[in-house]
Amino acid sequence: MSRRPVLIHEGLGRAPGPARSRAVRWLFLRLLGVIHYLAFTSLGSQVLGLHGRRGILPIRDRLERARYVLGPKGYQAVPSLFWLDASDATLVRACRAGQLLAALLVLNVAPRPVLLLLWALYLSFVSAGGAFLSFQWDALLLESSLHALLVAPRGLRPGFGREDPPWQAVLLLRWHAFRLYYESGLAKLQSGDATWKNRTALGYHYETQPLPTPLGWYAHQLPYPVHRMSTRLALFSECVVPFLAFAPRRLRRLSFWPLAGLQAGIAATGNYGFFNLLTAVLASWVLDDEPLLGKTLFRATGPARPMRGVRRFVIGAAASLLFALTLGAHLERYGPRSPPRFLSRLLGSLVPLRSVNTYGLFSVMTVRRPEIVIEGSDDGGRWLEYEFRYKPTDPRRPLPWVAPHQPRLDWQMWFAALGPPPSWFVGFLVRLLEGSPEVLALLQRCPFRDHPPRYVRAVLYEYRMTDTETRRRTGEWWERERLGLYFPAISIAKNAAAPA
Repeated sequence: MSRRPVLIHEGLGRAPGPARSRAVRWLFLRLLGVIHYLAFTSLGSQVLGLHGRRGILPIRDRLERARYVLGPKGYQAVPSLFWLDASDATLVRACRAGQLLAALLVLNVAPRPVLLLLWALYLSFVSAGGAFLSFQWDALLLESSLHALLVAPRGLRPGFGREDPPWQAVLLLRWHAFRLYYESGLAKLQSGDATWKNRTALGYHYETQPLPTPLGWYAHQLPYPVHRMSTRLALFSECVVPFLAFAPRRLRRLSFWPLAGLQAGIAATGNYGFFNLLTAVLASWVLDDEPLLGKTLFRATGPARPMRGVRRFVIGAAASLLFALTLGAHLERYGPRSPPRFLSRLLGSLVPLRSVNTYGLFSVMTVRRPEIVIEGSDDGGRWLEYEFRYKPTDPRRPLPWVAPHQPRLDWQMWFAALGPPPSWFVGFLVRLLEGSPEVLALLQRCPFRDHPPRYVRAVLYEYRMTDTETRRRTGEWWERERLGLYFPAISIAKNAAAPA
């Protein structure tokens, strides 16, 4: 009689046999479907303003440039279903299709083919979307969906599934969760950033992060020793706790709470789209079925059949290959030595798929908050401000709660303020001069209701959170200081002199 490999060590008190993961898998796939639904819903509300025909970065134009520059290799460099059609109607339908597929995954309908279609559809947007779909959680969602294919049960309505997930695939998901947390901590330690070295990073983070919440403003008011202690706890949660994913069962289960708690704290003080939920869901793989179901229901589900034959071999081989690839990617970025040359070449060929990644958010903490304010004018003398939906503009406007929606223009404006104007920025200003309704829909308020302005320009300010007394007295959440022009005034009118 063949024995199924035991995934975990027995220790710290004996547990009732090998760990089972059918309920973990069931919960993980349902929540992954929810996250896909949120991602496609959020993208659908802004896809035309970002990537439509009159958007800031039209996907159709990007694909045409790739075809012109790269020829047939463009299809490989930019893998996307939108090569077939990138019209506005198709982009909207693709988002709706993503919502439908996500709902099917939540309902546990044909999880394997549905996951494959979700991965291909989201890759189509990420690959062709450029800067607005280049966030780490976009890549994380793609990689997580690819890994999920190895644990998904077969069948049209599989329920919990008759077979336990293959142990190689379970270990791969735990390794995936480990890498996400540990690499985020390792990036901070290896960056040499002074704020992480002296444990003061969170004293700046709440104020300088892209889209703080109201609780982020209150967290910024906490005493200096609290910021130092919370910075230490964050580094401990990212650099030490993830190793418990491979510890004996009880320690492994306990590690879920600091990992999920870290994400809850980040989500409470900042708006990070679906990232915190996805990261916490990945951490669920440190659990097993018994704590999720309770002992009675755990026993009532009955024994699972081990996977056998060709399917077990294929999934085990695929999990081993993905482990080797992700380990190679980790070594390339963080390791003391590079991976073998053949593995580096293979990793390079897989870059367009965005599904073998490394992670490392906020490795260098920003200590100031520059913000770009867009202004328009009809005569070059009187300038009026555009109001963004979520990023700071009016100092009196309360900080927003916006997650799990991610306003991608607002986010990219935060990145743009940290350096010279990115390539998409001029396109954004031109759309404002054209009065593109799709782009204006991304903003809270346009000061030119009946006609587009003749000129637009960008002004750079430094924003600082007010203290409790100032806010009580003035009602302002921010105070700001004008630093100068970020981008000079431009116009699309012929022979128009652009004023400073």
